Amino acid sequence: MVDWQPTAEIATLRERARLIAEVRAFFAELGVWEVETPALGHGGSTDLHLASLACEATTPSGRERLWLQTSPEFHMKRLLAAGSGAIFQLARSFRDGEVGRRHNLEFTMLEWYRPGLDLEGLIEETAVLIRRLLPEDPGPTRRRRYRELFRETLALDPFSEPLISLRRLAAEKGGLEMAEASRDDCLDLLMSLVIEPALGRDGIDVVVDYPASQAALARRHRDAEDGAWVASRFEVYRDGLELANGYDELTDGNEQRARFAEDNAARRAQGLPEVDIDQRLLGALDAGMPAGSGVALGLDRLLQLALGKASVAEVMAFATPIA
Repeated sequence: MVDWQPTAEIATLRERARLIAEVRAFFAELGVWEVETPALGHGGSTDLHLASLACEATTPSGRERLWLQTSPEFHMKRLLAAGSGAIFQLARSFRDGEVGRRHNLEFTMLEWYRPGLDLEGLIEETAVLIRRLLPEDPGPTRRRRYRELFRETLALDPFSEPLISLRRLAAEKGGLEMAEASRDDCLDLLMSLVIEPALGRDGIDVVVDYPASQAALARRHRDAEDGAWVASRFEVYRDGLELANGYDELTDGNEQRARFAEDNAARRAQGLPEVDIDQRLLGALDAGMPAGSGVALGLDRLLQLALGKASVAEVMAFATPIA
């Protein structure tokens, strides 16, 4: 017998529709307008920790490899460079291998961009939206420095701890072989297994000042503590669940071009497939994208919390089947 039933109850899907209407009302009140961009693009995410899905398609140029977008970021930034102003999108997004209680191969990303708004303003805006969708007051919004979280939880400075010590600790905490792991791999494992589960309890935690190596498409700035370079980005947590990732957006095309190349070099070194670079995004940055900030929020995760469900599958009409 084929299991054809939805993974979410119909009553839950009605509540999902109500909450999505609240999202649209929130942005209408701010004067941020909704856009739609393609799910397919000529480039994918070069991020080492993301696996983009690609397909072969017949286009006017012949047979081409196109990439299912891991988020609508690249297309939306092209709109910003073309003069769109503040925009948001509820976008179908795709990431290979991500299936579980908090993940699905295909999911809904809520992403918005605010030219002229600094990162602090975007943090406040993101917290207001989260509070609007949750059924009860989640408690205070707290700023947590990445560096301080490691000091408080693991008694180490993630910026200066010797790599050999990080590998030893990561192997101990994760039960994995970490002898060849990079510094960021060790930090990511420790963050996800040890630190993240305690974040966002009795409040909303906003983690800031990540290592500069984790800037991705964000600017970088100097840490006031000792002048170390850090990423101008934040992540938002509630009940141990990462909900959103925001950037003071990088607008320098040459810098972004270099970062993409570095990512693909690291992919080759780790035996991962290279990903086509989105040249149209780089062209938009070269043409001039306005300074500002942007954030990507996993809508299904937030709805999971808002509706008190155990998994994202329970708020999706048809989640990816798990054998």
